[in-house]
Amino acid sequence: MRISINQQEIDVNPGETILEATRKTGINVPTLCYHEAFGGQGMCRMCMVEVKNGNTTRLVAACTYPIYEEIEVKTSTPAIEKIRRNIVTLLYRTAPKSEFMEKLYKEYNCVENQLSIDQDERCILCRLCVKACEEIGSSAISAIFRGTEKRVSTPFDEAATMCIGCGACAEVCPTDAIELSETDEERTIWNKTFAIVHCERCGQAFTTKEQLDYIVSRTGIESNVANLCEDCRKKNLAARINQFNQ
Repeated sequence: MRISINQQEIDVNPGETILEATRKTGINVPTLCYHEAFGGQGMCRMCMVEVKNGNTTRLVAACTYPIYEEIEVKTSTPAIEKIRRNIVTLLYRTAPKSEFMEKLYKEYNCVENQLSIDQDERCILCRLCVKACEEIGSSAISAIFRGTEKRVSTPFDEAATMCIGCGACAEVCPTDAIELSETDEERTIWNKTFAIVHCERCGQAFTTKEQLDYIVSRTGIESNVANLCEDCRKKNLAARINQFNQ
């Protein structure tokens, strides 16, 4: 199937989203709540594009719009750029401590407004962290409260029993809003401190005990392999393959 993006003819697979089609061809569409590991959420609206289908033209979220017919897409128009500029303005005023949002604020030449702000906030409620926690199967964090009080947290802001300290939430956060501190022996995140496990082969600190137990329980991986860091697991696998081929 062929569609037009910015007057460029592109081959796409049925069901592929507009965002996937643009990234495949190197066309830039900005996102805040999208991660390729989870797909689109359609929440931040930064990826809005103009779609023309026959005589109908409308604005849609590129990350959640599946392509099933020939369409014409424009990824940047005055209306779209105004929407993105307004989104960045509002989010930066919501999370002014975020260097990421400050950079976008300057890139989009946003206009100062008089909204009240929390000077220490970095979270833009993209919920990528919540999605990451759900995908892992832990669901230790979620969006709580409503309106201007909405935020991401553990139940009652206490150490969540379901949290395994994997740090996936902090890794996917675009604004570094999730605080994670780590030494060679301990990792602290979401008001909970975890003991760090060291690789049995090279001694490198690589995960928490809770995460390791979770991986073993979900995958059934042998304990002598589970206790190895990623690099040593690869070396161990390569050695076993070589031994098998001999």
